Amino acid sequence: MHRGAGQAFQLCRKMAIPGAEPQILVQYLVLRKDLSQAPFSWPAGALVAQACHAATAALHVHRDHPHTVAYLQELERMRKVVLEAAYKALQSVNGKWSNEAAVASGDIRYSSFGRAAPDEATLKELAETLQQKNINHILWLEQPENIATCIALRPYPKEEVTQYLKKFRLFK
Repeated sequence: MHRGAGQAFQLCRKMAIPGAEPQILVQYLVLRKDLSQAPFSWPAGALVAQACHAATAALHVHRDHPHTVAYLQELERMRKVVLEAAYKALQSVNGKWSNEAAVASGDIRYSSFGRAAPDEATLKELAETLQQKNINHILWLEQPENIATCIALRPYPKEEVTQYLKKFRLFK
């Protein structure tokens, strides 16, 4: 067991309802899926690096928050969920995700390449929503291009943030 795990357990127990199990803290990341596809075609390693940068930055910036302290003191219990900022234009029709439904509804944006590519906009919209709702996060910008690639939240109890992330699916 990692040194200091007992203290983190006590801290989590204090933050939870008396008599209940300690809160499970999760760090959520939302990574742009379109960067792995043309015209960008970033390799998997570059995408993983973006998520790592964002996660590390969020943990560092919010290192004094009690949830972050507890999360970092119990390394073997760390939980991260990586979601993809896939095409916002995808909509569910009869239980299937489809670009055609988005085109039909008019909920689609086109880049200068003439493709539906709202992923950077989707990421920035999520960052704006999180900011308005006072959800601590980092919007990671790849430099020197200044491209928004990933959002990382500080560790949160799942129930505090899932309402803002439920439209995103697990990264594949």
